[in-house]
Formats: sequence, structure tokens, C-alpha cells
Amino acid sequence: MARAARQLELAGVFASAITPRRADSQDPDFSGLLDLLDFLAAGGVKGICLFGPTGEFIDYSFAERQRLVYLSVKRSRVPLIVGVSHSTLAGSLQLADEAIASGADGLILMAPYFFPYSQREIETFYLQFARETGDAVPLLIHNCPQLTSKLDLELMRKLIDTGRFAGIKDSSGDWTLFEQLLELRRTRPFALLTGDDRTIARALRAGANGAISGSACAIPELLTGLAHAISSRDDLQADALNARWIEFVAWSDRFPFPAAIKCAVALRGQKSAPPLTPLAPETQQALAEFSTWFAAWIHHA
Repeated sequence: MARAARQLELAGVFASAITPRRADSQDPDFSGLLDLLDFLAAGGVKGICLFGPTGEFIDYSFAERQRLVYLSVKRSRVPLIVGVSHSTLAGSLQLADEAIASGADGLILMAPYFFPYSQREIETFYLQFARETGDAVPLLIHNCPQLTSKLDLELMRKLIDTGRFAGIKDSSGDWTLFEQLLELRRTRPFALLTGDDRTIARALRAGANGAISGSACAIPELLTGLAHAISSRDDLQADALNARWIEFVAWSDRFPFPAAIKCAVALRGQKSAPPLTPLAPETQQALAEFSTWFAAWIHHA
């Protein structure tokens, strides 16, 4: 029997986890993921997100995702938000049902990917998903226009006004939109989290509830320290930590996502895996240079 979901506080730093794979196959490394959960909890994160874009969810079968979620729920010392994004409503609902049955603490959902959809179709998708999953766990909307159709401000307002969604993760990197969401939150009760690693400090200082970050999977203690410094109004410390954070993010941006994060996770002594798509020779050389840089950089944190 699955355990009851823990109370999910949508605030602070959440790490978006990679999905480790076995070195000799495409199969997920179950023990590697469980060890990674311990590493992230020790790094001070408030929660962990599984099967977001950082976890390359699209590359794993339903059965693999279900098994990994089940084992992770039993292991994790912090709340788990499970990504249930899929190209179809039926797929997202199946993933959601399995995650809820396993004891997930929350769900996060992008608009259906691959094909472009209008705002009305996306609204219908989210509303039907919310009706069919009920109120067993908090639901988060994920605006990720890099991978799906963009959610506009009016659509997100409509969805929040239904009372069925606990929060929004905005990964757009559109600061004007983020400011509009901050303004929207002043009149409506929902959690606003940023998913844009480049502007996390700016978002937290502006009043965001927290962040769900892929880079935090590699350097959780740096982002949790940054968030603490900002909440404590220690501007000197926050500026110093943010400079280091941006240095890592700038390196990471040079590579196909999430290649640099996976490389850094491995250099932290955790199970990882090479990119699922082969890198060009010059990209491989640049990643080797990143490895050398990171190995020295992390020891001077």
C-alpha cells in the first residue's frame, strides 16, 4: 500500500533530477537514482522533481517511469513532485494515476508536446486532466515554451482561477511574463516558481516562492545557499553565490540540454550517463574542457 502523500510546501529550492542510466545499456539505473535522491536531500533542497525535462522523461517507458517513481517515493527524505507530461491526455492521466498510487507528493504537467496547440485546446487539456485526477495531490502547471506550445498569461489566469492548480513553474525566461505572473499572484493564492536557471536570483528577489532547477541536480548546495542568502537579505553573500551560479549556468548553456548537468553529476560521484544523442566531435571536446573546469571549480566552492 502506498504511503500517504506528505504535505507539500511549494517554496524554496527544488532540484529537477536527471535519470541515471546503466553504463552498458539504455536501461535506467534504479540504485543510481536512489543514491542521487540522498545526495540532493543532503544538499538542502526542499523537494525533488522527477521526470521533468532534466530527467529526459520522453526517453523512458511507462513501466520504467512507474517503477522509478515507486522506488523513489519509498526512498526520498524530501517531497517528490512527479512530472506526468505526455503527448496525449490519456498518457498523462495514466502516468498521474500511477504516481498518485505510488504516493507522489505532487504532480507537474506541461502542455502536450510535439504538435502545436491553440490556447483553447491547451485549456481543455488541463481542465480535463484536473477533473479526472481529482484533488489527491497538488497539481502544478509547467510553462515550457522551449518544448511545448507557450501558455499565455490569460490562459494561466483562467487555470489558476479554477482553484484546481496549486502553482505555476515558468521556464520561459520571459521576464515580462514573470512579472505579470507575480502581479497575478498578488490577487490569487498560488505558488509561483521559476524554472529559468539564468534568472533565479532575480526571481527570488522579486518575490517568487521558489525554483525548480535542473542545475540544482549537480550543485544543490550552491542554489540552496543562494536562496538562503536572499531570504536573509545578505546581499553580499547572495551576489557572490549568484556569480558562481551564473558561471556554471553559462557553461551549461553551451551544450545540448542536459549534457553538462549530467556530466557534472557524474563528477560529483553520482551515477549518470552520456547523452542519449551522440555529440559532435567538437562538442565532445568542449564537454571534456567543461569537465576539467568543473572538477577544479567545485573544489573551490
